[in-house]
Amino acid sequence: MLAPTLRAASAAERTGAEVHVPRVKTPPRLEDFLNMEPPEELAKNLAKIDDLRQYIPKYGEPITQATHVYLGYDDKHFYVVFVCFDSDPSKIRARLGRRDEIFDDDYVEIDLDTFHDHRRAYQLWSNPLGVQLDNIWTEGQGPDFSFDTVWQSRGQVTEKGYVVWMAIPFDSLRFKRTDEQTWGMILWRVIPRLSEEANWPGVYLSMDGLLSQEGTVYGISGISPGRNVQLVPYAFARSHRALDAQDPEQVHFVSDRLDPQAGLDAKFILKDSFVLDTTVNPDFSQVESDEPQITVNQRFEVFFPEKRPFFLENAGYFNTPINLLFTRRIADPQYGARLTGKRGPYSLGILLADDQAPGKSVLPGDPLFGKSAKVGVFRLQREVFKQSSLGVIYTDRELAGGFNRVGGLDAHFKLSRQWAAALQGVTSSTRFPDGSRLAGPAYKGYLRHTGQHLYYDLEYDDRSPGFFTDVGFLAENQVQRPFIRSRTITAPNLRTDMRSASQYALYQFRPENKWLISWGPSVSLNRMWDHSGRHLDEFHDVGMMWELPGFTYFEVFQTADRELLRAQDFPSLTGDQAFSHRENGLFVGSQILPKLSIATQFSRGTGINFLPPSGQPPALAQVTRANVDVILRPLRPLRVENYYLLERLTDRADGGSIFNNHILRSAWNWQFNREFSLRVILQYDTVLANANRTSLQTTKKFNADFLFMYLLNPWTAVYVGYNGNYQNVDLLNSPAGAQLIRTRGFLNDARQFFVKFSYLLRF
Repeated sequence: MLAPTLRAASAAERTGAEVHVPRVKTPPRLEDFLNMEPPEELAKNLAKIDDLRQYIPKYGEPITQATHVYLGYDDKHFYVVFVCFDSDPSKIRARLGRRDEIFDDDYVEIDLDTFHDHRRAYQLWSNPLGVQLDNIWTEGQGPDFSFDTVWQSRGQVTEKGYVVWMAIPFDSLRFKRTDEQTWGMILWRVIPRLSEEANWPGVYLSMDGLLSQEGTVYGISGISPGRNVQLVPYAFARSHRALDAQDPEQVHFVSDRLDPQAGLDAKFILKDSFVLDTTVNPDFSQVESDEPQITVNQRFEVFFPEKRPFFLENAGYFNTPINLLFTRRIADPQYGARLTGKRGPYSLGILLADDQAPGKSVLPGDPLFGKSAKVGVFRLQREVFKQSSLGVIYTDRELAGGFNRVGGLDAHFKLSRQWAAALQGVTSSTRFPDGSRLAGPAYKGYLRHTGQHLYYDLEYDDRSPGFFTDVGFLAENQVQRPFIRSRTITAPNLRTDMRSASQYALYQFRPENKWLISWGPSVSLNRMWDHSGRHLDEFHDVGMMWELPGFTYFEVFQTADRELLRAQDFPSLTGDQAFSHRENGLFVGSQILPKLSIATQFSRGTGINFLPPSGQPPALAQVTRANVDVILRPLRPLRVENYYLLERLTDRADGGSIFNNHILRSAWNWQFNREFSLRVILQYDTVLANANRTSLQTTKKFNADFLFMYLLNPWTAVYVGYNGNYQNVDLLNSPAGAQLIRTRGFLNDARQFFVKFSYLLRF
């Protein structure tokens, strides 16, 4: 189910696939199915589905490994039991791991569209040992893996395959309050070693959309939606010591032997359709860390995804074609409230929060010292026609007499079974604390075709010089592709004062045989210019990809760009200057080996040194890039994920080094049982700079992270951890104060030991 992120329209529409789910007197148990067939008396009281069809590699063909799915319900739970036969059970991939880490394994999945509106669906996944993953699928946006809910799952490998049992509490779902429910449903089974994904009722690539292809569930009656109140109190205590470099002339250590905190997240269900989430002193102590990215020699901001629980849940309600809400802009909130939900054809999202970061990031005496920003977001959508919608969004950030306000309209249209389009127009008004002002509009539109052989995307962006968003993210630069296991195409960054027209096309020939599933060329073209008519970028990317068994992808590619640097953006330039640069590369990704998954990309060519020595203009250089991600599963409870990132710039004339940026990261997770685990992350990041060729400094950083975790569910958990950071700095004392200097040795500039406890209460 992970393959293409944009699926096709469908089976349920074509066949009218439906199932009547009976009420059971006695809940089914995992043990009832370990012979791969339930007792006759139990089987008569359950609905059975056994006609799963391949999504890949052979569209529409019956699944190669027989799969029977049994369904039932009682007053409290919806029950799903997957009985998965396998001709070679020794090759089933079933590892004990952390919640949400199942993509290297065999797994099964159920999608439940509980409002039966073909817009959103709960997606609940399990590997053969019952390890869970859940998310929300929103049509036109894809999966939101930040979503978590409470449900039960168990699994066991048998001599003939494996069995997965799920019990989904109605308390954990939202649905209409009616006498009898009508839901949409899709069932999935994924077999990585065969590159096989199969489903009921039959979802295909030949048309756009996923939920338009769902089957229909009847028969569930006499149930009520989830509980009305959910509270999650938390307590957090740490001992820490770290450098405070806010004033570069007075750098010093700050420490606290005991720094306790406490807070509360609360959830209230309103009329079964809306969810009000509130938080006081929210729990933003991250136990998850950002994945490494190259951040040096970048013209524009690098995107790091949100990881904080309060902002993650129901984030899809606020999505629009232009990213106008990037919640990491709200860096240090003290409180927050969010209302989301759906009633009839209307979907609503409201977010309110403060942000103390502006007042904490400046020195005493600064006009912003101690001030907090206030953030508000309003989002409303209405369904029109069939799987189309109209929407409005408004964002506001207020700080010290200044503000940034953005508002506008958007629309998404399902034009046919293969074509979809979206349009958005917004305008911003900004007053900065110094009294200066900006204002201007921005527009975006796209047209997208999804098919079994051809995928095509056309996008247009227009952002005026006066457009500005304080809580959004403008520097988007990734081309959307239909295969999430393939490489990432990095296009020119979007920004203000530009117009951009881009196209991406992929054509797949599909032999779908034992050795080759598909192959074909792709091309991406992007032309960008500013509002005075100057061409900023002429970008192209061409590739040839082969899809092999075992979720194996092999691709060769070339990217090229004619990039204009304007004198207004680079003071060292006496006039506008254009640079032509290109790279040739190779991508290989595979899960064919049961204990090894790999994704690696390597390219060489030319690039721009944006950080030359002071006073010198940017210049063209030779560039080498590498990105390697290797996941090892040597033992059932052990998962080792290793990253290596490289970016190297050298002089084109003599080959001398400009800088080398190496990032190495190794994350080890030992899962003692479903609830208890130990994680260790070690990361080394170094920039080796040549001061004669770049203004970068040589930096070396080492970070070690240790975490014991007991996770009963996403909200009931105990964490005990230690984090230490070292880098090549030291304090130089002088009569005026202490300053940081770069050295060859390492200084332990930050460390903390912490304990965190949270508990879910439902009423």
